[in-house]
Amino acid sequence: MNRNPNRTRSAVPSRNPIPNRTRSAAPSRNPIPNPNRSAAPIPGGDPNADLDPSRDARYRHLHTTARRTLPGGRRLAWAAVTTAAVLLAAGCGADDGKTLVQSAAGSAPAGSGAGYGSDGGYGDAADSGGSGGSQAKREPARQLAVRDIADVGPTVTDSRGFTLYRFDKDTANPPASDCEGSCATTWPPVPADDATAGSVIDPGLLGEVVRGDGTRQLTLAGWPVYRYAPDTKPGEAKGEGVGGTWHALGADGKPAAGAAARRAADPAPAAEPSADPAPGLAARQNSALGTILVDGKGRTLYRFDKDSAWPMKTRCTGPCLDVWKPAPPVDRDRVVGVDPALVNSFTRPDGSKQLAVDCWLLYTYTGDTRPGDVNGQGKDGVWWAVKENGKKAGK
Repeated sequence: MNRNPNRTRSAVPSRNPIPNRTRSAAPSRNPIPNPNRSAAPIPGGDPNADLDPSRDARYRHLHTTARRTLPGGRRLAWAAVTTAAVLLAAGCGADDGKTLVQSAAGSAPAGSGAGYGSDGGYGDAADSGGSGGSQAKREPARQLAVRDIADVGPTVTDSRGFTLYRFDKDTANPPASDCEGSCATTWPPVPADDATAGSVIDPGLLGEVVRGDGTRQLTLAGWPVYRYAPDTKPGEAKGEGVGGTWHALGADGKPAAGAAARRAADPAPAAEPSADPAPGLAARQNSALGTILVDGKGRTLYRFDKDSAWPMKTRCTGPCLDVWKPAPPVDRDRVVGVDPALVNSFTRPDGSKQLAVDCWLLYTYTGDTRPGDVNGQGKDGVWWAVKENGKKAGK
């Protein structure tokens, strides 16, 4: 049969039709987050309330960093922001008005390097070179002498006039030193060699003790003899009374008679009752540093770069505390010139309480002998007077 060649034949539908190019694409599983979209709310808070990153500079930094470093990971970015918000809400690591506690396990000092060894940390290492250099602190005493030092009395000195000290935690019978490691940097042991007694000192009182590192240390009446690193000039006795355990040496090996007599004759005056007690923490003007914080006695307060403010932790322990004294906490109603909301306290590893401002722990310096002294400013590049907002003064 002849089919009509002009007959129109229906086209067979294609099994693979061309897709409709106007069809909507499937949504991406990892869409790029909208930078204008509100951040996730803090867990437990109002689910309809957005966090405003501009409320806190630290929050804003973490918020933008999280979004910048994880451009395609919305869930991870939100998690980072949420975690930061929760931490910031906790302030220094404890709720407002509460005390943060540091366990002894987290209190180990930084060691003998920068901040604790011969080049700093206690804020007491003398500059190298000169009469107060670290090398001079370890020279033999040579001929001992007795010198009348102001506010201390007759005191044993080395041949260069530097004050010599004893430590109450040592023992004289038998002679033994309890000052090792970083302590021996702050209080350099006097070598036993080439030491002779002057005209006022009984030569029979001179002796020596072998230290733990094998070196020989001079003794006087059995007591190991030391110098003090912050004494930078002959005749200084800044170490007298430090920690209540360090004393200038008398010719008989006992604490210098003048210092002992002064302590016995001048007990601390009784506090007079007052309807308006002096502030426990105040902001005062310093001609060189501007506004700085002082305690109730007018002593400058310092912060330590090796401490941590967030979370609060101390790195000043052991011998460091012979030189830098933790400031005790104060009632917020005794604060003048400082936002009371910035004032909190901290429980040290030994259980004692310490004052903090804006989460930075505060200390006084034993080298400050009068109210207003700022001898601790910039010590070893890690100790600083503090502004009323907790930041470093003079920086």
